[in-house]
Amino acid sequence: MLKILLPTIMLVPTIWAVPAKHLWSTALSYSLLISLTSLTWLKSSAESGWSFLSPYMATDPLSTPLLALTCWLLPLMILASQNHTASEPSSRQRTYITLLTSLQIFLIMAFGATEMIMFYIMFEATLIPTLVIITRWGNQTERLNAGTYFLFYTLAGSLPLLVALLLLQNSTGTLSLLTLQYAPSLHLSSFADKLWWAGCLLAFLVKMPLYGAHLWLPKAHVEAPIAGSMVLAAVLLKLGGYGMMRMMIMLEPLTKELSYPFIIFALWGVIMTGSICLRQTDLKSLIAYSSVSHMGLVAAGILIQTPWGFTGALILMIAHGLTSSALFCLANTNYERTHSRTMVLARGLQMVLPLMTAWWFIASLANLALPPLPNLMGELMIITSLLHWSWWTIALTGAGTLITAGYSLYMFLMTQRGPLPAHIMSLDPTHSREHLLLALHLLPLILLITKPELIWGWTA
Repeated sequence: MLKILLPTIMLVPTIWAVPAKHLWSTALSYSLLISLTSLTWLKSSAESGWSFLSPYMATDPLSTPLLALTCWLLPLMILASQNHTASEPSSRQRTYITLLTSLQIFLIMAFGATEMIMFYIMFEATLIPTLVIITRWGNQTERLNAGTYFLFYTLAGSLPLLVALLLLQNSTGTLSLLTLQYAPSLHLSSFADKLWWAGCLLAFLVKMPLYGAHLWLPKAHVEAPIAGSMVLAAVLLKLGGYGMMRMMIMLEPLTKELSYPFIIFALWGVIMTGSICLRQTDLKSLIAYSSVSHMGLVAAGILIQTPWGFTGALILMIAHGLTSSALFCLANTNYERTHSRTMVLARGLQMVLPLMTAWWFIASLANLALPPLPNLMGELMIITSLLHWSWWTIALTGAGTLITAGYSLYMFLMTQRGPLPAHIMSLDPTHSREHLLLALHLLPLILLITKPELIWGWTA
């Protein structure tokens, strides 16, 4: 664990010590080394599931893929941000990379924590760098409003969780994930116990976000700079799913009845946000709403508590992290050239940037879950387990997948096909930096087809 965490912490003094002309190359090569080293986590053969044990930090098959995804994302964010921060003074560039690095430190400690309170503190700590990135480096004047939404939705959702965790500590005497699974199950029957159940899950459902508590997400995504959007879509939403999977063990007897409204909200959200995507004019907003609909499936898969549902949720979280991050990168390459996120104003780009269109095509197909990709594996497992739980859900999930295919194709055709508008006179050619960035997003996704057991979680 420390062989990844310590180099990540030491990346911060490196960023401030290195000469300005070598800043980006040094940060990129250093973080790439860390992310390549982090792939060793995926090779774990412990019988109990837990490995790299210390009393405070450990990994198991559930947290390992998410940790590897977190480390993989830092070099990609550095690659993506290089162009739009190039005009700023070097101290601000250093601050920017430091914030991204601190985000990775907090996320490693959140996914690796064995103690629930440490997980909670790191879960909250990720708010601060994200908030600074959104409010300081965002594009529009709305960014302060978006930051406020982001902060207060997440804080209001996660305060009940703190109270719930302290109550749990009081009744069981421990909050360590290693021992909690062996603790005698709680006898939950009163109304206060039902409130405690809701308090445990509310923070994670807001973070995911569940439809109804999702309003902060499109705002935060649209206003955030590219690195903010990438880390929000790829890793921060996954904190919600991960936390739910960890807490579900303790909420056992009540979940059967109390999870109904949340599953209904999640599945209804898949259809509603998909329909919103179909009439979206703003490219980043469309990708943000599509995240809500995918995470709705994940929430439903976790709440029905079957091994298939859990596995499907974890696969879909990893696949969605890589896919939506790639889509935000593509939207950003368009934005840096046309300075507009409105899809009608920048269409027919296949005429000018044909190689970019290939990346758009792969990313759009991944978003609509094309057969061999992990996105489809996750969706199929969740839909199958939901169908087994209640066959009525097939209407909602089936309509959801149809709408997803619809808006993914709409997004691709709208941005790439058709005649080039007259106002686009000259565009910068695509840089090898951008092609490398997209290759590093989509190659892991394609390679996971060959060895999906890396991201199966406990059922592997």
